[in-house]
Amino acid sequence: MAGEEESDKKNGFKVLGILDVQNTPCAREALLHGSGGSLAAGLLHFLATSRVKRSFDVGFAGFMLTTLGSWFYCRITNAQLRMQQRLIQDGIKNKVMYEGTSLDTISKPKEQEPCPSCP
Repeated sequence: MAGEEESDKKNGFKVLGILDVQNTPCAREALLHGSGGSLAAGLLHFLATSRVKRSFDVGFAGFMLTTLGSWFYCRITNAQLRMQQRLIQDGIKNKVMYEGTSLDTISKPKEQEPCPSCP
């Protein structure tokens, strides 16, 4: 019994048997945004024209555009965030490695300027 529950949790929810929504980054949010965009586009088109088939087509197009746009935006921002994190980690490694050596650019001793009134 416990083994069956664990295997169900690992499988997750799959769309069309292909896309594992639980384990794919940004997939859940993109599908939720797409369904909202679909509903809004189809309903507004139906209220404006009262044509059912065309409203369905507009709703489906709204779903596709909103889902893909949201997914690409989320993936790009995640990639930028990972790149920034990698740069910060490299900087921290360099600081730890070069701290206290002559290659340390941050804590170089400043040369004291001679005071004009001092002999």
